[in-house]
Amino acid sequence: MVTGASGGIGRATAAAFGVRGANVGLVARGAKGLTAAARDVEAAGGKAYVIPTDVADPEQCDAAAETAERTFGPIDVWVNVAFTSVFSPFDQITPVEYRRVTDVSYLGYVYCTMAALRRMKPRDSGTIVHVGLALAYRGIPLQTAYCGAKHAVQGFHEALRCELLHEHSKVRVTMVQMPAVNTPQFSWVLSRLAKQAQPVPPIYQPEVAARAVVYAANHPRRREYWVGGSTMGTLAANAIAPGLLDRYLARAGFGAQQTDRDRPADQPANLWRPADGSDGHDFGARGIFDDRSKRRSHQPWASHHHGVVGAGATAALAAMATVAARQLRRWCR
Repeated sequence: MVTGASGGIGRATAAAFGVRGANVGLVARGAKGLTAAARDVEAAGGKAYVIPTDVADPEQCDAAAETAERTFGPIDVWVNVAFTSVFSPFDQITPVEYRRVTDVSYLGYVYCTMAALRRMKPRDSGTIVHVGLALAYRGIPLQTAYCGAKHAVQGFHEALRCELLHEHSKVRVTMVQMPAVNTPQFSWVLSRLAKQAQPVPPIYQPEVAARAVVYAANHPRRREYWVGGSTMGTLAANAIAPGLLDRYLARAGFGAQQTDRDRPADQPANLWRPADGSDGHDFGARGIFDDRSKRRSHQPWASHHHGVVGAGATAALAAMATVAARQLRRWCR
């Protein structure tokens, strides 16, 4: 099961599972995007079933899970990706808009996880993957609602994982923290910015994110995976000098999230209804920043092989210490 499957990371993830020959339940609101995503999955070698769902409604989430199990059998993997957002200074966001972002981008994860666990726990098997961002740890300006939701998902994930470990459950939950990704969100979320919104470089293609999600689903014992050197750098900087990062983002964070082009006057907004509705079009997995996006990241290899990296770092430090000791002995003679 993949939520947010009509576009972006969700769409690319669904196709990546299709390559593995999986049966994929596609969960989202947009009919055109879901239909196209089903074609992607089946062209890749999998089987797809479209389940139109608003994840902000817990009853719809449960119904989606029930439909999937009637169609394909027990759910083995559930991937939470669906979100919406508002690009805007905080004081220009209305309370109902803020609530809607929270309902979809945080409570949508909660409700879908409830639906998944209701079926997985009695079988004592299954994996839930939460797709997060570096923003789950580090808030940035112009995205207060979205950052708040991602921080909430992070806390929810950690608390739930503790409970499953306490119960000695074989149901696994893991989280994948993403970098800036070239998804259609920058062309379809509600924006009050004068300029076109953009991801903060470096930017990665959604297929990079999708490969990381599939890996996490197959190796769910790890509590968390990081994708992209920028994610690692951001989280490290935030852990070491968060106040300094506050000041840096206050200066650079506004301009870094906008291009020099005016925002299109007719840009859709998917906050209340899907951008690929009856009068919309299929946005696909990728956004409008293809020419600036990386197709690969070497950092996930390091994230997947902590033991090798740790051993290499230890060996390097030992070698440096040996050289330093020899040099010190020479100086002391």
